[in-house]
Formats: sequence, structure tokens, C-alpha cells
Amino acid sequence: MTYLHETVKKARTAFAVLLLAACCDCAQVSPKPAAGAEHQIRAVLDAQVRAWNAGDLRGFMEGYEQSARTRFQSGGDVSLGWQTVWERYQKRYEDRASMGTLTLSEVEVTVLASNAAMVVGRWRLERAQDAPSGLFTLLFRRTVAGWRIVHDHTSVATK
Repeated sequence: MTYLHETVKKARTAFAVLLLAACCDCAQVSPKPAAGAEHQIRAVLDAQVRAWNAGDLRGFMEGYEQSARTRFQSGGDVSLGWQTVWERYQKRYEDRASMGTLTLSEVEVTVLASNAAMVVGRWRLERAQDAPSGLFTLLFRRTVAGWRIVHDHTSVATK
């Protein structure tokens, strides 16, 4: 097996363990609360898209849990902590033009427990000079403030 395959296998295993840890009471979730959770999570994502497209990075960041454990990873880099993620976004998207227009598609919400959910989907930015896109996997946790992203793994398509 190649080094890349081993690395991917380890990353998948680590993510599965994280999901399993968040899912300690999965069997107790009834369909009705799951439907409510999905609606609330989609509302968070919709609010993030609206904030992004209005050039409001701070509003976009309201979808993330303000915690030192909030994690964002992409392109081999890991940002740990809400503040670090916020600073990454500020650096990477300095002005409205660099933010472009965000769309999410193929969004699937899987409620794992009464306090945990996984969301997968595609993202796309339309900008004057380019249109980057890719995939995302988010782990949401129900917090005192509502459903918030605690783990974000975003990839950029190479095609």
C-alpha cells in the first residue's frame, strides 16, 4: 500500500472515531427530532451562505462553535480554534471580490445523535477571475447557542 493510501486510511479512521464518539446516544434519536435538527442545521448553512454573499465574514463565522476545539482542515493544513479559523478566513478573503458568490449543492444532513450531525456537500465560488469548487464534510454539534460547526474538512477540486 502506498504512503498516500495509508495516510487516507488513517484520516478516515480518525474521522470515524470522532463521529462515533459524538454518536454515543444514536439509538435514542427518534425521526421527529432528527427532522427538526436537519431543518435547524440547514438554516445555519443558509445563514452562512447569505452572510458570505453579503461580504459578512463575521456573520459567516457565526455558524462555527466559538471554541478552542473548533477545527478546520483543508489542503494539508489544520486550523485549530475558532479564533484561528476566523483569522484564516480574514487572511484568505481580504475583500469582497476574493469572496465571490458562494453556492452549496448536494447537501446531505445525517443526524448522528440528539447532539451531533454530519453534513456533506459541494461548494462553489463564482468570482471574476475564477470559479473554485470542491467538497466539504462538516460535523455539527448542538450547543447552547444552537447547532454549530465543530469540524470542517473542505477540499478543492483539481479539475
